[in-house]
Amino acid sequence: MEPVPGAAHNTPHRASDLIRDQMARVEATLLNLPELQPAELRRAVEAIVKSGGKRIRPTVTLLIAGLLNSLDNERIIHLASAVEMLHTATLVHDDLIDGSLMRRGEVTLNARWTPAATVLTGDYLFATAASLAAQTNSVRVMNIFAETLSVIVAGELQQQFTDWARRSTRDDYFRRIYAKTASMFVLATTAAGVLSGATEAQMAALLDYGRDLGMAFQIMDDILDFTGEQAAVGKPVGSDLRRGLITLPTICHIESHTPDARIECALRGECDAETYDALIAQIRTSGAVEMALVEAQKIAGSAKRALAGFPDSAYRATLMDLADYTLQRNT
Repeated sequence: MEPVPGAAHNTPHRASDLIRDQMARVEATLLNLPELQPAELRRAVEAIVKSGGKRIRPTVTLLIAGLLNSLDNERIIHLASAVEMLHTATLVHDDLIDGSLMRRGEVTLNARWTPAATVLTGDYLFATAASLAAQTNSVRVMNIFAETLSVIVAGELQQQFTDWARRSTRDDYFRRIYAKTASMFVLATTAAGVLSGATEAQMAALLDYGRDLGMAFQIMDDILDFTGEQAAVGKPVGSDLRRGLITLPTICHIESHTPDARIECALRGECDAETYDALIAQIRTSGAVEMALVEAQKIAGSAKRALAGFPDSAYRATLMDLADYTLQRNT
């Protein structure tokens, strides 16, 4: 797990220092899979779980528990593991839906297996995530988990049936990224609040923090799709637009430019490679990326303000630093 910078609040604590033992237990839980047959399936599932990236969602879960003085609660480990497993399952299905052949610089399951095998593997991971959530022995947590899964799936379905004109609006974009990303951050924060005995006022603040952190995180992902280098982000620059996926930098570009036939072609996912290359280069230099970054900064600021009512602590400082880190990362 990457350490979370602490400089923004002059605290020496980093997430990896505060939750090292608990995160090690989460990693062990994620890999404590039942015997799967054939062996190739088990190897594939283990590889998917081990490739887990920054583990930001379980990090948030554990930090919220620390904020509320319940980090030693065994049920928090199961929750953090469930949140990460749910995220992992969505990636398997996303890669199939998007036709992605690479993720984090590695060949996807979708590139190696049939669609049926890929879907079933994702389903297995969803079931494993639900089982981990059930081990919290909290009906309210299970309700939050189920609602989150419903939001994620409904958001993907709606995207499939939304025409390109609507997909190019801010309202639709923010709805999409809430369903895709922010909803899982809300699961991490609010379910941790439930297990930690948070008051209803605290629960409302945790929901705000999770939503805004997740929204800012996804906007930065979408910015990096235009500004990152392929070797760092693990996919071609501008890959979202090349697949007809409209994100905030493209929307900002549309809002600040006169109608362009290339834009409509791209939004429909029908341009040739040269047209996409030219359009992506134009978006990268048009100021649209900077406009999207300003939006991410505003939302990350709102996430930090949501924590104002909690007592000052290393956990609170690190959660606030996490909002800053979201804006500073390059992968």
